[in-house]
Amino acid sequence: MAEEKELEMEDGGKKSKMMLIIIAAVVLIGGGVGAFFLLGGSDEPMPVANTEAGAAGAASSSAPAVSGAQLGSALYVAMPRPFVFNVPGQGRDRLVQIKVQLLVRGSENEETAKMHIPMIEGTLLRVFSSANADDLVTEAGKVALREQSVKEVRKVMQEIAGREVVEQVLFVGFVMQ
Repeated sequence: MAEEKELEMEDGGKKSKMMLIIIAAVVLIGGGVGAFFLLGGSDEPMPVANTEAGAAGAASSSAPAVSGAQLGSALYVAMPRPFVFNVPGQGRDRLVQIKVQLLVRGSENEETAKMHIPMIEGTLLRVFSSANADDLVTEAGKVALREQSVKEVRKVMQEIAGREVVEQVLFVGFVMQ
């Protein structure tokens, strides 16, 4: 009788080990497939939506890139802190947080941008705080805010450094509550 119980326990142990191996294999395969789809992408760029704002944004962003490519490689200057500010809205005021990076061309422009970060932060905060919450809810409003930011930062850097240091202002994080 003791031998029968021992045999039953051994068979049950083999079945549970086999189930664990099968479950582990399924999880690993599923994780591999998920990683492939998340990390593996096509080399083709995503199509831009066929809207006037998207077409205008695509046209304005590609023109400076062609002329700026001669200056040097693209470098990104991160703002040290995210911008947090209130914007008025029709229904209620909203709190907005924007994380920004600046696209510059060449190491000389990178150093100039880093040296003038306080001036750039002040300019961006002035532009951001003049926005309206109802506009920032839409994609077109965000694009308009980004374009206004680029325009103002270029203007300030032209006055300070004598050249357009910043090619693009990139929103790498945008949260509105």
